[in-house]
Amino acid sequence: MTNRGRALYVCYFSLREPLVQTQVLPYLRELVAGGFGMSLLTFEPAMKKSWTAGAIAEWRDRLRSEGIEWHMMPYHKRPSLSATLYDIVAGGFRAAAIVRREKIDVLHGRSNVGAAIGALAKRLTGARLILDVRGFMAEEYVDSGNWIAGGLLFRLTKRVERWLYRAADGFVVLTERARETLFPEGTSGRPIEVIPCCADPRRFAAATARDRDEIRRELGLDGRLVFVYVGALGGFYLTRETAELLAAARARDARSFALVLTHGSPLPMTAELTRLGFGKDDFRVLHLPPDDVPTYLRAADVALAIIRPSFARRSMSPTKYAEYLASGLPVIASYGIGDLDGHIEEARIGVLLRTHDQAAYADALRAVDELRRDPALAERCRAEARAHYDLHTIGGERYRRLYESLLTTSPSSS
Repeated sequence: MTNRGRALYVCYFSLREPLVQTQVLPYLRELVAGGFGMSLLTFEPAMKKSWTAGAIAEWRDRLRSEGIEWHMMPYHKRPSLSATLYDIVAGGFRAAAIVRREKIDVLHGRSNVGAAIGALAKRLTGARLILDVRGFMAEEYVDSGNWIAGGLLFRLTKRVERWLYRAADGFVVLTERARETLFPEGTSGRPIEVIPCCADPRRFAAATARDRDEIRRELGLDGRLVFVYVGALGGFYLTRETAELLAAARARDARSFALVLTHGSPLPMTAELTRLGFGKDDFRVLHLPPDDVPTYLRAADVALAIIRPSFARRSMSPTKYAEYLASGLPVIASYGIGDLDGHIEEARIGVLLRTHDQAAYADALRAVDELRRDPALAERCRAEARAHYDLHTIGGERYRRLYESLLTTSPSSS
């Protein structure tokens, strides 16, 4: 039986999203292990078509056996602004009903939308609210070209953010740079934790040398130098620049092979690599479930995280980076992303790209080749993952500490 309080985690994603499976649920399990009762509210696209009664019951039973009560609501997509506002209002009332029925103490809102739902439920019930900041939302939409800086949607979003910062009783941010940017004068006594996107080292330690050999044989990688990329393509994840770096690696060493593991469409990366002269034996773009990623990472030699730097990227903690390190892989990463710069340079676990051009690619490839001559490199990468990105000792412990602090302080009345 739990006796340290109960929380409702509000997530404006589907339960089946890879992010929910690899980030949200592991953190909830950590909180359950710490003695907290946990409930989860997700929003499901095309809910009636994508979920059968049997699948809902199966997932509810599975999560209940882990100490998590799961609730679902339909996600509405269009028209974008009014659909989201509708989901916030409907979600707020649904969350308030769950708070009353399950005697919830803490509402944990993931990102601005989840927190807005939580803030409405807080006003209706008096429960405490955690604002889990996943990024600088308004600036991210400007970066992606969807909004104009200073435009109506930008201003409305910033106004909502200010309301959420006043309403919240505690905070999560992903990076130290985000904390410094958002709270230069502190949080007025409200607890805050810096919790980057973490990885479970046990998942990646389970991938063995035998797995490496089998995957390399399966993909025809014997004798190849494998560069791997994991995750979404497009937006601030620079598909063309990633392909150009891979082409520079191939020009430098004909053994180079591009392995791309994505849950999105393979077409953009396939088109870029083909344009740059990669033959069918020089690359693979695979669509993999999250459980298979550690095994395929084990088959690689160097990992990539090529991202467009900007003000919004100060708050970014790429999940792929933690997974790369947990796999023992050195990383070539763009400069200016979250807290990565200091970690990479101080621990000597990779190379920073300060620009995205051929000269920078050549320098990075020479530097990573030099790093790979060090037999201690793989263990150094894993040690960095344990020190800064371990799901249990970093993520789980800090979430538990935040919940404990929150339950011993008075709620904000804003």
